[in-house]
Amino acid sequence: MSAAPALPASMRVFERGWLSSNNVLLVDEARTALVDTGYATHAGQTLALVRHALGPRALDVVVNTHLHSDHCGGNARLQAHWPCATLIPAASAATVRDWDEARLSFLATGQTCERFAFTGTLAAGDRLALGGFEWEVIGAPGHDPDSVMLYASAPRVLISADALWEHGFGVIFPELDGESGFAEQHAVLEAIAKLDVRTVIPGHGKPFTNVEAALERAFSRLAWLRAEPARNAKNALKVLIVFKLLEVRAMRFDSLVAMLESAASMRAAAQRLAPRAAWPGLLRELTGELAKSGALVMNGEHLEAPAAAV
Repeated sequence: MSAAPALPASMRVFERGWLSSNNVLLVDEARTALVDTGYATHAGQTLALVRHALGPRALDVVVNTHLHSDHCGGNARLQAHWPCATLIPAASAATVRDWDEARLSFLATGQTCERFAFTGTLAAGDRLALGGFEWEVIGAPGHDPDSVMLYASAPRVLISADALWEHGFGVIFPELDGESGFAEQHAVLEAIAKLDVRTVIPGHGKPFTNVEAALERAFSRLAWLRAEPARNAKNALKVLIVFKLLEVRAMRFDSLVAMLESAASMRAAAQRLAPRAAWPGLLRELTGELAKSGALVMNGEHLEAPAAAV
């Protein structure tokens, strides 16, 4: 097992399990900042982690790479505890200001997020001074059209969010709605390849240094998805089913069918895989595959999260 890559003392990564994204705490003499805040049901844990790490200091800034529920679900709890500034991608500003639930992804994915405010925005080319280093904001559409990454050239660290993991990347959600996402994801991977990166802090999983190998795997997976877009839709449905089950711990199969009808992203994925009349059969097929892989447990009409899942 490889050792965790060394990071500057001003950077600390809270590696979270599902349902939350990783959190990156950046501390210098001027201010403290947290990049991404995890899922709503883990908000108390996020607050406890940050309070323990900061001691008597306050959290000054929250930075969101994008506004999927597992990356911003702790915003409201942190804002309630500290009067912290909050920076979100500029392209998401109007949606958050109006709390437009038709455009926010939370209802569409069957997930939750407590309403939060923001004080500023991030756009490609912006510069942030955090943790004693200057970070460049880099656009990262693909997984999410509004997503950004943060890159610090001095320590050669990339906070990649869901644009690059050690073994893949996040679901390409725009493609579910018939919008372009594969091409954008390819361009983001090419942009990462041009950076001088020693360590990647991904949205999920441990930080890693084998960047070239991770990019090779990501390009290969992207080509596989583009060759048959139904693969992306099937992966999206599986991810969203498992996410919901990890949140609620158990649910009836008919509740999952109802969720498919009400959650727009799940519905869009299903429409790419089968006609509406066949959706119950599609869900039985997918939950069966997930049960075989150990991602869930099936007891008749009841679905349960694995006992070992946290």
